[in-house]
Amino acid sequence: MQPGQLLARGVCRHMPAYGFVTIEEFVPTRGLRVDVMALGPKGEVWVIECKSSRADFASDQKWQGYLDWCDRYFWAVDADFPTDLLPEGTGLIIADAFDAEIIRMGPEDKLAPARRKVMVQKFAQHAARRLHALRDPGVSPLF
Repeated sequence: MQPGQLLARGVCRHMPAYGFVTIEEFVPTRGLRVDVMALGPKGEVWVIECKSSRADFASDQKWQGYLDWCDRYFWAVDADFPTDLLPEGTGLIIADAFDAEIIRMGPEDKLAPARRKVMVQKFAQHAARRLHALRDPGVSPLF
């Protein structure tokens, strides 16, 4: 696994503590792919971008486009990451391959109800496709 994937694994292991389920490498809309999308018990949608280095962060030109697709936005980095680089007004998660901790809660900017419905439906379909692929790797679901 790559360093960012290890961070994502730790984040995904931690989110159930908040009642959230997660999907890695989720596409909310064409041209965007988030590292972790989390869906909460009340339909909350969080986006978590995992950055393994200063260079990884500096090369991310799309992160602001993710703000329109979530209620809260977070960066997940390891304990050695220079967190002063991260923009104000975003959440912060410190993670490793095994767990994570929310250090700063991202500010809430609620999705419009219609967009929330679309995101929850996409999340469910994506999760079902992944489960199907695990249970029957030789068949590609057509939907």
